[in-house]
Amino acid sequence: MQAVQADAAASLATLAAAAGIATSTAWRKVQEFEKLGLIKGRVALLDPALADARLCVFATVRLGDHSEAAIAGFATVIRSYPQIMEAHAISGTADYMLKIRCRDVEGYEAFMTHQLLRSPYVKSVVSSFSLKELKYTTALPL
Repeated sequence: MQAVQADAAASLATLAAAAGIATSTAWRKVQEFEKLGLIKGRVALLDPALADARLCVFATVRLGDHSEAAIAGFATVIRSYPQIMEAHAISGTADYMLKIRCRDVEGYEAFMTHQLLRSPYVKSVVSSFSLKELKYTTALPL
């Protein structure tokens, strides 16, 4: 499974060699993992700087209303913006933590003021800018 997480484009022969199993066994395992939903998809990871999305912002959001309709509405809103890479319901003083990628501070300011803060569900946003990425991985610890 680590080999698949490291390189989703790896050939079955490469995966089999990494796992020390036959290619046919590797094929069956990959099929099994896909059927179980363990493998949710295969993607290409782009370099944010080269993709013109260098700025990484972590924004905590408080909602003005916590009704089921407001929570569902907020979920629909955040799914509609490609700048929002991740969204998590969190404990503490905020309701949600968003990971947002933009070109620069001006791009984020425009996104926040013209989209995020204009949402009828959002009461407040507190933004923290990533100064330096120390670790990034998409691989789960297996």
